[in-house]
Amino acid sequence: MAEPAQKKAKTTRTFLFSSESVNEGHPDKLCDQVSDAVLDACLREDPQSKVACETCTKDNMVMVAGEITTKAKLDYDKIVRAAVLQIGYDSYVDDLSSVDSKGLCDKTCEVLVRINKQSPDIAGGVHVGKTDMDVGAGDQGIMFGYASDETSDCMPLTHSMATRLGKTLTDVRKSGECWWLRPDGKTQVTIEYLQHADGSVEPKKIHTVVISTQHAEPLKAVRSKECAGYKGPEMTAPSMEAMNKEIEEKVIRRTLQNITLKNGQPALTLYGSHTHLHINPSGKFIIGGPQGDAGLTGRKIIIDTYGGWGAHGGGAFSGKDPTKVDRSAAYICRQMAKSVVTSGLSARCLVQLSYAIGVAKPLSLFVETYGTEKHGLDVDDITNILKVEFDCRPGAIAVSLALREPKYQETAAYCHFGREPYTKEGRKYFEWENAMDLKKYQTMKTEQVSAALKASNYLTKWVD
Repeated sequence: MAEPAQKKAKTTRTFLFSSESVNEGHPDKLCDQVSDAVLDACLREDPQSKVACETCTKDNMVMVAGEITTKAKLDYDKIVRAAVLQIGYDSYVDDLSSVDSKGLCDKTCEVLVRINKQSPDIAGGVHVGKTDMDVGAGDQGIMFGYASDETSDCMPLTHSMATRLGKTLTDVRKSGECWWLRPDGKTQVTIEYLQHADGSVEPKKIHTVVISTQHAEPLKAVRSKECAGYKGPEMTAPSMEAMNKEIEEKVIRRTLQNITLKNGQPALTLYGSHTHLHINPSGKFIIGGPQGDAGLTGRKIIIDTYGGWGAHGGGAFSGKDPTKVDRSAAYICRQMAKSVVTSGLSARCLVQLSYAIGVAKPLSLFVETYGTEKHGLDVDDITNILKVEFDCRPGAIAVSLALREPKYQETAAYCHFGREPYTKEGRKYFEWENAMDLKKYQTMKTEQVSAALKASNYLTKWVD
């Protein structure tokens, strides 16, 4: 007779994990921002707009296409050109040997529009004749949210660092500190982690940093020509070697100083001589943007979320109004996962929701804590806690996260998560990053959590 299987003891292990990101000038990210600029223009005049806007770009052309039903009067040409200029694309030369072309020009680009209204079949099944709380999901799908206690904002350090490196590249370009940088760019970070016996992960050292950034011609480009409107003293772009040195000091080190680990120390403490650096490893990167690569909305979904950690349902965010649960449900999944972690119920948390088109209640809720649950709670308890505290019907999400406000272009670059929530002109930005306080459940036993679930109105918002 075979011996019964022995339960394997939990052990620690060390591993490498990598995440990548792109700047706002990457062609795919440009498309995300244009799609969300269109969405914002709709919501600004008509908060009940139904929007599904896709964008594509190549060379000196930007096209918006999709289905939009709105009372707003839209000037698509103006919206597109404003988004292109805000990113920093103001020159295009139809010659791949040109060192003056940034890859797209806000003034001369061709803007194509292929927009129709939302299908009446979809409208009738999703929202027509329904109250706000009964509005159904705009489509079927699965969505995920993730949180980890390794950083102060509960984001994986690999992704937080890759994302913020790209943001710093843009900041020093737009401020003029590194005026010779251009809009396009990519980053990638590899970190050595220690996984503890309880399932939590701790970053131990930064193993590799990769930065590929578009730039002006070294030793030849002059600031008055590179930067429209510049009136100061003339400057010449530095050598590639000098550029790389400035990027290391003004981008990498500065970024790491501003990321806080869970021990309260800056991420810079994990960086040093052991870190492998690859800055523009292919050599020069002058031609970029849509002239170098075509761009499409929704091709950077891992960059928009958790950099490969957790899971992804496959749906993109940008250009979609709150009835599209690809976006709104992913936002509430993040809030749920972050609430679990910040409340000390677990060190890591993954949350999944699923929906059917036209149906308001989520079809399923799944929670994974990787064995890191605390205070005697198990995963089933945490699942029930989320059912008590959260309402994940599309209409309820739109209300609780204030999703019918024109504020999406801000989310379309540098990740939708791990951002600092704030209020501006009455609009609540990144409201899903405001975690709910669930600490009261730390002292509860399974029986008490189950009783709280039964006493709640969970059957009005969840399937049994």
